[in-house]
Amino acid sequence: MPTVVIVGAGPTGLALACGLRAAGVAVRVVDKAQGPSVTSRALGLQPRGSEVLDRLGALGDLSQRSVPIQQVITHVDGRPMARLKVGLRTKLVTRPGLLVSQAEIEARLRHRLAELGTEVEWGRELLAAEQDGEGVTIRVTNGQVRTDWLVGCDGAHSQVRKAAGVDFPGVAVIERFLLADVRVDLPFPRDAVSVWLRGDRMVSAFPLPGADLWRLMAPAADGLGEVLDADTVLSTLSQALSAEAGLAAVRVREVVWTSTFRIHRRLASTYRSGRILLGGDAAHIHSPIGGQGLNTGLGDAENLAWKLALVASGRAHEGLLDTYQTERRPIAEEVLASTSAMTRLVVGQTPLARAVRDRLFVPLMNRSLVQRLIWEKSSQLKISYRRGPLAGGTLATLPLPCPRTGDRVPDLDCVRHDGSRTRLHAELGSRWAVLTPAAARTDILAAAHRHLGEANTAVLTPAAHRAKVLLVRPDGHLAWSGTSPAALDRRLTRMLGTGRTG
Repeated sequence: MPTVVIVGAGPTGLALACGLRAAGVAVRVVDKAQGPSVTSRALGLQPRGSEVLDRLGALGDLSQRSVPIQQVITHVDGRPMARLKVGLRTKLVTRPGLLVSQAEIEARLRHRLAELGTEVEWGRELLAAEQDGEGVTIRVTNGQVRTDWLVGCDGAHSQVRKAAGVDFPGVAVIERFLLADVRVDLPFPRDAVSVWLRGDRMVSAFPLPGADLWRLMAPAADGLGEVLDADTVLSTLSQALSAEAGLAAVRVREVVWTSTFRIHRRLASTYRSGRILLGGDAAHIHSPIGGQGLNTGLGDAENLAWKLALVASGRAHEGLLDTYQTERRPIAEEVLASTSAMTRLVVGQTPLARAVRDRLFVPLMNRSLVQRLIWEKSSQLKISYRRGPLAGGTLATLPLPCPRTGDRVPDLDCVRHDGSRTRLHAELGSRWAVLTPAAARTDILAAAHRHLGEANTAVLTPAAHRAKVLLVRPDGHLAWSGTSPAALDRRLTRMLGTGRTG
């Protein structure tokens, strides 16, 4: 019997499966599609998303196969008004933002999952799910499966969410968007996303990996039919781009894909109902502007994976799973609010919104401080769980600003006990890390091993001297810092015994 069944083989479901399998948990991944998707709406891989894939061993050559974006060029009434630099290296952000198809990301995750001994089961749709105190019985196409835990990563129309009876309240933000992936010669820089704004109209062009491949996107104007064929979508986007960018004509050589979609803002009322959990778009959907959706789903998967692995192995009480919602749902709430506000501002749904956008917001994007704030915010590297139930607020001895318990720990240079060099994040994934001073604290290591297991704990020495011992969670966040083995024992007892720190 599989310990966990994951419904949905998108980025969230695949990342969760990789994290669980790396921790030794038996997993099955089922998806109603007949095979992998070759097209996708999601494009942006933020630095946080790259970190998650790196820790899972699934990043591979994605950075070489993507387009590193350095700027967003915004035009107002046909004139370039702002160049928002988004690829700058800062103290916080050391990775670039990448434009890469979600299909490519899924392919890398499937490859990693296969290395871990699990293949996706295609053509298996969830038909029903019933849970009791011991597990979940699910009925899928061509069979029935009994499992300890069921996780729905099956998108906005999640059958798992519906089977669990979880509400998904929300509202529409924008009625419809049009998009097309096309091969075309465009006179725009390929290290930039180009955006044109005029009144309540908007059109944008994203460079995609591959020769002369671009994504065109714009809101659907009033008056277009409810059902639009590919020719109508393409002609509408081509005409809008030609008019706003001042091009004589947009001559498309090949149409790779066209689509329409509606933007909604929805958030599941709970992420857990007994032995059924939700992640990614099954738990939250929002505007794609800002490129936060795929990355938020990857963060859900990584957060849930280490907690579910501890519960499944018997090292933690199932109350630990309640902290998945208390840590991740506030992140989704903030993303929903910020992306909805940004979408309404950028699209300019009211005269006031357009005036604020054109005279204040767009010009501000030229200022270096604003650029850094926007870039670091969108990177998702500022995400912290310091106010969550697993944080104790103890300061760690790290470079300023000092992370507190619950904060992300940077990818520090470290040394293994055999003298070889490594990076902190390269040692995580399914494992915890104990960062000790040069003289290893065997008493603290014993406390960590007793709760977490020696095989699940990497022991490292930071290249830069630290006075305190740091315990880093598999998702790269600080679990504890200090010098007392008794204090660490108490922290882990509370964390793993009840999911609370008291």
